[in-house]
Amino acid sequence: MAKKDGGEVGPVLMGFVAGFAAEFVMRKALTFAWTRATGEEPPTDLESPDVSLGRALGWAVVAGVGVEVARVLAVRAARQGLIRTAPEVLES
Repeated sequence: MAKKDGGEVGPVLMGFVAGFAAEFVMRKALTFAWTRATGEEPPTDLESPDVSLGRALGWAVVAGVGVEVARVLAVRAARQGLIRTAPEVLES
């Protein structure tokens, strides 16, 4: 069976959804872990002078790296899963 027009939409859409979900879940997990470790909520306004530079940089690094790693892994896993199932889907 020949590919339909826009055959790249599936992997892109799947990657977007997986990345968005991973980012949401990871941010919640990091917020929980930060609160448990420090006893305080993570800073929401990193530019505020009321937030110490150490706390602002610490949260920025933890959140940035954690969320991006989760997003990359989720997108790769989703696309890999789609590639593995694509021949089965195309045959039906």
